[in-house]
Amino acid sequence: MHYFSTNRTSPHVSFRDAVLSGQPADKGLYFPSEIPILEPGYIDSLQKQSNEQIAFDVIRPFVGSGIPDDTLFEICKETVNFDFPLVEVSDRISTLELFHGPTLAFKDVGARFMSRCLRYFSKDNEEKTVVVVATSGDTGGAVAAGFHGVEGIEVVILYPRDKVSKVQELQLTTLGGNVTTLELRGNFDDCQALAKRALADREIQSRVHLTSANSINVARWLPQQFYYFYALKQWDGEPPVISVPSGNFGNLASGMLAHISGLPVKKFIAACNANDVVPRFLQTQNYEPYPSVATLSNAMDVGAPSNFVRILEIFDNDFVDLKEKLESVSVTDETTATTMREVYSQCNYILDPHGAVGYKALADYLEQHPESKGIVLETAHPVKFDSVNEIIGTQGEIPASVESLMSRRKQSIEVDNDYAQVKDILLSKI
Repeated sequence: MHYFSTNRTSPHVSFRDAVLSGQPADKGLYFPSEIPILEPGYIDSLQKQSNEQIAFDVIRPFVGSGIPDDTLFEICKETVNFDFPLVEVSDRISTLELFHGPTLAFKDVGARFMSRCLRYFSKDNEEKTVVVVATSGDTGGAVAAGFHGVEGIEVVILYPRDKVSKVQELQLTTLGGNVTTLELRGNFDDCQALAKRALADREIQSRVHLTSANSINVARWLPQQFYYFYALKQWDGEPPVISVPSGNFGNLASGMLAHISGLPVKKFIAACNANDVVPRFLQTQNYEPYPSVATLSNAMDVGAPSNFVRILEIFDNDFVDLKEKLESVSVTDETTATTMREVYSQCNYILDPHGAVGYKALADYLEQHPESKGIVLETAHPVKFDSVNEIIGTQGEIPASVESLMSRRKQSIEVDNDYAQVKDILLSKI
């Protein structure tokens, strides 16, 4: 398997080189040269397969010979060694809970897979590897946990000051060691722009292996396919409608990639908050990014979603085909809060704000399509968001991992939206 740039001016590379570089020199995103097709009968066999076996089967064609099979299987085993339960909330809606990993967010899978791939690729490498990541909340915590203590790898995280929750911030800023956290005076898009600029900086690239741990990196992005297979493993009936809370669109892009491979899904819904670039695109066919706005569902506050180009690639930029498989809606903060209250009152289920956006989008779709049933991806534990307690009066049981965070000391460096500052810090890690 080789990977090409979506901008089509950089050379094709191997999985290893795509992971180590993070982003092509032409500032596109790496995309697999072919989409594997599942063996006949594979979907029918899902219930008989372990989660680690499914992960291995799904990811192996994308890795190719880059990692030996026995090593890759162990990587998969370590990556998915927690639960992914499908929970029935109502007679027509279930949630796939993706928050049972170490940082209570769906990003744990990609971060753990990528960290272990980098550990393998760096074992015979005398040069240090520096991982730079921009986060709107959950990515940074998952990356920090996934890479903490990994020998030969330094991690630099950029997050927008005052725009993440207390728990998210503690997950980002309390590890220390090989994890450095930059608290940016700006928004997520500013963080992402600085990270991309660093990845394209030839001076830095000439002195160190610099890569990204955002979903622009194929080792972060591709393992997110596993969720969808685990959902279908537990599903009974006709292919579901799947609603995905969407910010940078990596999660949705991986699901649609799995679908093209042969995973049966009736419809995808990209559930967005007030940052509605994609809903507007599907209405007008004009893609017009704009500065992000702050919402209750902060991890989805992205005004220029990087991974949407991969969705366009999956559908060969055919707008008609894309519209047939994808709907996208925008949900206001007021409606998000109302949904959280109603679901808790009627179903005794606690949604986080991101899951609530996905739930509302799915509920509205099912109201118009009474023959269908669906799944919402619940991407983060409610305890990570102070707003949950403010809206419904509880966050549920507090996990032990969160209790332990409260006594840790915050360690971060405040920086302006200034590339020179960020570059100096990155160079100091060499």
